[in-house]
Amino acid sequence: MTAAAPGMSSMSGQLSQILLPFAPGCRAARFVRREKRFTAIAIDPATGEQLRAHTNNTGSMLGLLRAGAPALLSPAKNPDRALKWTLEALGLPNDLPNGAPNAAPDWVGVNTLTPNRLLAAAWRAGLLPEARAYARLTPEFKTGHSRLDARFDADVDADAAADLPPLYVECKNVTLVEDDQAQFPDAASERGRKHLDELIRLRGEGCRAALFFLVQRPDGHCFAPAEVVDPAYAEGLARALAAGVEAWVWRAAVAADGIRLAERLPLARPWATFAERA
Repeated sequence: MTAAAPGMSSMSGQLSQILLPFAPGCRAARFVRREKRFTAIAIDPATGEQLRAHTNNTGSMLGLLRAGAPALLSPAKNPDRALKWTLEALGLPNDLPNGAPNAAPDWVGVNTLTPNRLLAAAWRAGLLPEARAYARLTPEFKTGHSRLDARFDADVDADAAADLPPLYVECKNVTLVEDDQAQFPDAASERGRKHLDELIRLRGEGCRAALFFLVQRPDGHCFAPAEVVDPAYAEGLARALAAGVEAWVWRAAVAADGIRLAERLPLARPWATFAERA
């Protein structure tokens, strides 16, 4: 399945628009616990009702799974689904003095489908300068031994198409902040390391290759790999940047009504030097 890009418009004033609105009927609740890998238990503080929500985030969500933390749940699109809710976001600790959920907590988006969806939505809206020259996006593109999140292609009829190589993008959801740095991953990721190897291979074949790191939280002012969590991933990212793989780090603004694209974040030193050297 491919999508075509409309005419690219100015980014001025557009970053405030909701690119991914949440479905009607979202509920603000209190996180209780995580069960196994894919279920989160929450309580509606107004009614005391227990809510069981699906979570597609299999990472550790380090620092976020606090009992009593605000939780934002969206209703399942399929009414027959066993888990009637999906965990979209968890709140950072800024609750009101009486223990009630803050009406506007600092949300951290934990839905791992969001980066893929926001990449496509931002591109369609003309807000992704890195891919502005491309005319088509194909999601879930199989290449080599991997399936990468997106491939961008030029318009075959455009004069400049011959000079514009295919662009492969792998998306990553960033929910960890340490020492003012947004960091990835929050758990050791063999799959993530394989993606780095695949992007390096594609870059060596003359393609463009990029990582779209979406920071779904309001704090952290630069990006670095989480060396303490996964030193092998940090080493692999250094190799990828040195090979010319691009790192696009963007912050998402998560609110109760939906998700916006906020601003581009820089790479922390020494990681920026690998990108500069390429």
